Amino acid sequence: MAEESGIKQIAANRKAYHDYFVDETYEAGVALVGTEVKSLRAGRVNLRDSYAELRGDELYLVGVHIGAYEQGNVWNHEPLRARKLLMHRKEIDRIMIKVKERGYTLVPTKLYFKGSRVKVELGLARGKRQYDKRTDLARRDAQRDVERALRGRGEHHRG
Repeated sequence: MAEESGIKQIAANRKAYHDYFVDETYEAGVALVGTEVKSLRAGRVNLRDSYAELRGDELYLVGVHIGAYEQGNVWNHEPLRARKLLMHRKEIDRIMIKVKERGYTLVPTKLYFKGSRVKVELGLARGKRQYDKRTDLARRDAQRDVERALRGRGEHHRG
């Protein structure tokens, strides 16, 4: 059986980059049930306010809302259930040391299909203060103004 290697993005958590400084990213598989995969293919997912936590010696994705599948009837899944993350033991141990010692948070930044598998990109993140968020917004606005001015100036030279 030929394996697809194409990556198709399902959802992105842009709010994570607004609320946190993302220092490193990791890829993890997600243990799902059938109706969850069908809902993901339909794009019925929300990553806002979600995070990953250690339970026992396993990582779980908490707070990800995967909407109910319309044709799922009695076999449908619980939309907000915690989902197990699939990673190598050494990776989990390395991440958990950083989370415990340095006060990082594990935040999902992207959810995507890699071939037929569902993967999540986890960001090792530090929380931003309010003034950091304002600085980022001001920098983004200034960059947008510069691009707008350059784009406007370029049109006059052509015409």
